[in-house]
Amino acid sequence: MKRLVIGISGASGMPIAVELLRALKEQPDWMSCLVISNGGEKTIEMECSETVEEIRALADECYDIKNIGASIASGTFKTEGMVVVPCSMKTVAGIANGYSDNLLLRAADVTLKERRKLVLVARETPFNTIHLKNMLELSQIGAIIMPPMLTFYNHPDTLQDSVNHIAGKILDVFGIEYNKFRRWNPEN
Repeated sequence: MKRLVIGISGASGMPIAVELLRALKEQPDWMSCLVISNGGEKTIEMECSETVEEIRALADECYDIKNIGASIASGTFKTEGMVVVPCSMKTVAGIANGYSDNLLLRAADVTLKERRKLVLVARETPFNTIHLKNMLELSQIGAIIMPPMLTFYNHPDTLQDSVNHIAGKILDVFGIEYNKFRRWNPEN
């Protein structure tokens, strides 16, 4: 089984995290390891029809944000990488500066130190200079910065189509095919 760590922090964009977890549930060779920040739990309550517990149930394994000794806090726990979705600027700053005071930040730190893929679905607009500097720092050390940008070439009919597109882009980084993802095709 391939493991993917999913971190949910307190930024807007929870439907993307939910869709990503649902898509991973359909992958028989993959398991999801979920950690949700306190801010993430509050934002789930504001943005989702699902409860925090229902979202946790979509994951194969769940971890307490305070449990710095959890398996995902160690480089010896093999994963394919980590996605933080949505990723607040507070979380970006913590990761960029090695401030690992909770399990989500520690897991991201471990992902970087082990040279595994780290995808940050950075949610803020507009970005200020501090945000941009932190994201540049992370990009220079190997993180993939993936703000959930709207696309129109795929002709989305609904907001869910746009959510599916971002989930597909995230999954694509890990080589996971997703049937709701419409790739660029100039012939359509």
